[in-house]
Amino acid sequence: MRPRVEAKILLPAGVVLILLLCLALFASAGSARKEHARLAAKEAEILQLKDEFVSLKRRVDAVEGRKGIANVDGVVQAVDEIFRSLGLDKKVKSVKSAGAREKVYGSEEDADVQVEKVSMNEMVNIYFRIENAPMILTVRKTTMKTAFDNPSLLNVTMTVSLIRPK
Repeated sequence: MRPRVEAKILLPAGVVLILLLCLALFASAGSARKEHARLAAKEAEILQLKDEFVSLKRRVDAVEGRKGIANVDGVVQAVDEIFRSLGLDKKVKSVKSAGAREKVYGSEEDADVQVEKVSMNEMVNIYFRIENAPMILTVRKTTMKTAFDNPSLLNVTMTVSLIRPK
């Protein structure tokens, strides 16, 4: 009779032990799923940051590549080269140096440029040449007014900056 009593006690104890083991496995599986979801979200964020970094790196490399290409003495010479390359040097009324400033990243030299009687297409070409110049040029401010004698043409005043990195 004794073996039956032990079997009656051992069988339910074994079932309870198996059930506890299954509960522990389910709990750890749920914890693993949460950890996986957290790591997947972190990976997506890192991949997005990587893409942004690569994009910014390309832009910085493009600007860094342009900084030493052209040997110009100042912003006035740079502006003259831009307009001469477009054949618009006769439409430039004046180019006045507006001074230079020392910045953390280098020096910045400004010039006020007045251009008379240019078409909208010529303005687009001017901006394109400034943006793709072999030096770091930026347009700080632009004022456009229609010409008095021909409303389809523009009189433009702009401030152009030449940036020289350290």
